[in-house]
Amino acid sequence: MSFQRASGVLLHPTSFPSRYGIGDLGPAAYTFVDFLAKSGQTLWQILPLGPTGYEHSPYIMNFSTFAGNPLLINLDQLAAEGLLEEDELMPLTDVDPEKVDFDKVIAHKTQYLKQAHERFLNARSPEQQAKFDQFCQEQASWLDDFVLFMALLEDHDGKSWNFWEPAIARREPEALQAQRERLKAQIQYHQFVQFKFFEQWQNLRQYANDKNIKIVGDISIYVCHNSSDVWAAPELFKLDPDTFEPAFIAGVPPDYFSETGQLWGNPVYNWDKAEKTNFAWWIKRFQVTLQYVDIVRVDHFRGFEAYWQVPAGEETAINGEWIEAPGEKFFTALGEALGTLPIMAEDLGIITPEVEALRDRFDFPGMRILMFAFGDDPNNAYLPHNYTRNTVVYPGTHDNDTAIGWWQQASDTEKQFVARYAGYNSPEAIEDINWLLIRMALASVADLAIIPLQDLLDLDGRSRMNDPSRNDGNWRWRYRSSALLTNALSDRLRTLTQLYSR
Repeated sequence: MSFQRASGVLLHPTSFPSRYGIGDLGPAAYTFVDFLAKSGQTLWQILPLGPTGYEHSPYIMNFSTFAGNPLLINLDQLAAEGLLEEDELMPLTDVDPEKVDFDKVIAHKTQYLKQAHERFLNARSPEQQAKFDQFCQEQASWLDDFVLFMALLEDHDGKSWNFWEPAIARREPEALQAQRERLKAQIQYHQFVQFKFFEQWQNLRQYANDKNIKIVGDISIYVCHNSSDVWAAPELFKLDPDTFEPAFIAGVPPDYFSETGQLWGNPVYNWDKAEKTNFAWWIKRFQVTLQYVDIVRVDHFRGFEAYWQVPAGEETAINGEWIEAPGEKFFTALGEALGTLPIMAEDLGIITPEVEALRDRFDFPGMRILMFAFGDDPNNAYLPHNYTRNTVVYPGTHDNDTAIGWWQQASDTEKQFVARYAGYNSPEAIEDINWLLIRMALASVADLAIIPLQDLLDLDGRSRMNDPSRNDGNWRWRYRSSALLTNALSDRLRTLTQLYSR
């Protein structure tokens, strides 16, 4: 579908300031929504919200594509409900306020979440119980598998599900029922934290919607092998039938980000099996995602036309092959199930005419990244004068450096091109490269423009969210609580937003 002309900000909730070492759904989230409204913004783009595992990537290491991340639950709201005592809540003080230390955060917040669960069990009101029961019933299609998976994962010290007892790994009904009874307490805990996550998120989403702000969510095309998704439906993935290990690994061939490609570690889909169910799992995934968000950004959209498949055991993504996917059949089925498809297509990387045809067949806006524009070719598709209206433009995304960080590393050719394109005599005459790119994005003909908060805050590469060329140390950036306290930034952004009719 096409979208009305608008603009917004890219920021994941983990990047909010808070007392507990990680951004959450508490006061800072509401302050940020207020900032968006004051700035004239109508979009807030986030990354996937699921519970993360190794290195905490929200894209490739989620334990579920349906569940929410318990670390985002605000503890002070639990205290306001009487589930925690305010004088018991201790801030996490021995951490960098601009970086999430996930190990410390997990240990710190989990103890409080377990205390809150105990008090919920012992002192819940009939109304609270009714809301909890309703949530569990409405979300049972994914929640039942997820909470059992998490209880089993903890019971096996994090060992991948395909190394569990064969009867459990193969989901034999009697074995699963025995585990549900044995692990009842752990299962109830995970139900509780999902209930509270959904409750807090829905309240925040409603607050944003009431201020005319739509939330742009994100569906990562692939899922983690050690997840409830793969354990619950192994037939939908290309796995070794004996070991349940991935037979093929997802990734992309060598590109702008990496000379050896990217090897993500996720199993690829068995699309033939999915098609025989009329894509039921995928449709459910979109339906649940749209309970969280208003618009869905589909990550790695090109994988719905053809995907890069690498044999298991390869150390890089070089020795893979393209395999055709049934994208047109899938999105047709999705449209029949959901009606209007509020989808944005992340169509970066190696894009073929077939991928563009699939995108345009369903009228999905594609993406344009200004940092990719300034080589030496005026026909570069990422230059603003080459955009079409049905497009989403960014200075950069979560996978790019900040605008200032990019400029500091840019080649002389890129800097000279930027200067000429923007009407400067030389690169040295450009004072605020981040605001130059922000202005270009907002002024462009693209219907949608989304700006990373780091660029609004004049931050350099030390505040980058993700570097796809490295596996460790990503997804940790946070901003300080003082960053949005003055009106100067919101006034500046609102002025540009109004000037360019967004």
